[in-house]
Amino acid sequence: MSTNERSDPGRDRWRATTRVVASKGTPERRQKFVTSSGTEIRDLYTPADVAGLDEDRDLGRPGEFPFTRGVQPTMYRGRFWTMRQYAGFATAAETNERFRYLLEQGQTGLSVAFDLPTQMGYDSDAPEAVGEVGRVGVPISSLADMEILFQGIPLDRVSTSMTINSTAAILLALYVAAAERQGAARSTLSGTTQNDILKEYIARGTWIYPLRPSMRLVTDIFEFSSRELPRWNTISISGYHMREAGATAAQELAFTLADAIAYVEAAVERGLDIDDFAGRLSFFFAAWSELFEEVAKFRAARRMWARIVRDRFGSHNPRSQMCRFHVQTAGSSLTAQSIDNNVVRTTVQALAAILGGAQSLHTNARDEALALPTAEAARLALRTQQILANEAGVTETPDPLGGSYYVEALTDDLERAALDYLAEIEALGGTLAALEGGFQQHQIQEAAYQVQAAIERGDQVVVGVNKFRDEAGLTPPTQKIDPEGERRQVEGLRRVRAERDSAAWAAALARLEGTARGTDNVLPAMIEAVKAYATVGEISDCLRMVWGEHRELITI
Repeated sequence: MSTNERSDPGRDRWRATTRVVASKGTPERRQKFVTSSGTEIRDLYTPADVAGLDEDRDLGRPGEFPFTRGVQPTMYRGRFWTMRQYAGFATAAETNERFRYLLEQGQTGLSVAFDLPTQMGYDSDAPEAVGEVGRVGVPISSLADMEILFQGIPLDRVSTSMTINSTAAILLALYVAAAERQGAARSTLSGTTQNDILKEYIARGTWIYPLRPSMRLVTDIFEFSSRELPRWNTISISGYHMREAGATAAQELAFTLADAIAYVEAAVERGLDIDDFAGRLSFFFAAWSELFEEVAKFRAARRMWARIVRDRFGSHNPRSQMCRFHVQTAGSSLTAQSIDNNVVRTTVQALAAILGGAQSLHTNARDEALALPTAEAARLALRTQQILANEAGVTETPDPLGGSYYVEALTDDLERAALDYLAEIEALGGTLAALEGGFQQHQIQEAAYQVQAAIERGDQVVVGVNKFRDEAGLTPPTQKIDPEGERRQVEGLRRVRAERDSAAWAAALARLEGTARGTDNVLPAMIEAVKAYATVGEISDCLRMVWGEHRELITI
């Protein structure tokens, strides 16, 4: 009997008779089957495994607490998830072309990838940016770039997600300013800033400022958006990058919710009421190929978050209790060998997201292990979503796997494992204290090591890599970044600096510095600064001067 298994006489009889006979003729492939999180998978699931399940308490109905079965009453019977393909490269003009292309192909929302200099608060002509401009995303240095990026795209009608963290407040200010130049009212803008700085310290590394002022920027966005941007999702609390770094499904679930708790605590401490901002929080999870565990993870996330927001923080608004989330298929599962296999992986992962009730989805392209995706590969990734939406029959009823003995048991198992991690984090003094002590980082590193060791031993099969290898084939054409793009970007930036009103620019930066030294919300001063054509690097340097920079603690 496996851990947490309830006694079932019928299963016991089957094991002693039918299963024994079958195993003699065809021995099982392994002595023990486990999920990525280490949960043992039983040889048979029966009603005994869900005997403790209370339908009203643990499942509810779609659109009702605890939202295990989905946050909308009709889910995809009403409308499909937002098909939001992630894009950004070379220059703002070229990225604008890709956005228009994807919208023409049926994409229903934009998702912006920014280059590393932009993410780290450097202008395109900074010494630190040389060779990185436009390589892994679009370079945005000023309001001029942002206007080009969204030229011809009505920001009052298109939802935009921006994957940006340390400089999230600056990019949000630029977006608001660009929209207002189009004539769009702030109340009409919809989208998401990722704005999740804690996972940068845990798993990704694109931080700028020390932890405490970084948390201030996050809560400033919460506060500003609650007043000015009623349709804006103020944060996308991200487990994706932790999963990409090697976290298990249980760790992704636990550490993401731990970060969410820290953000809510910071906002409440600021004086915000939970129901004034929690309805605009969103989440970002990875989808891996272990389909049933991933579906269970999404279901557990909804149930856990609903209970945390209601019971721990005293929310009375059902919208505040909803765990609404974007999903991206697993980038680190893509292989450079036999890249056509990546289409199959991505399809399985996208199916997990849909069966798990995602609100928006990005499907990775087949060639992303080699380079940024070509237009053709990006189109195929979008077509994958469209086929699943329109041809697979998996969207016709909410939570189609609900009630499965296996899925319900996995949902309980993942919630139990995640709650154990949350208890450890609380015992260490909470999310920030645990992070500063390296708890989450160490747990993820250990999980990543175990997976890599299993792959190298051959215990974990990666098709086309350590088993079922294809003969070497030709490398397909990949997306090429025009080396002249960096030169054009730098020239445009220097032109902005030469043509702006220097007095208005200096006054706006002085106001921003004063605000940063005080306690007022920095967003109004930041919007004034970007409208005066202060650059991302100049604004970041202003805040660096006031707050300093984060230095990672290295332990041996």
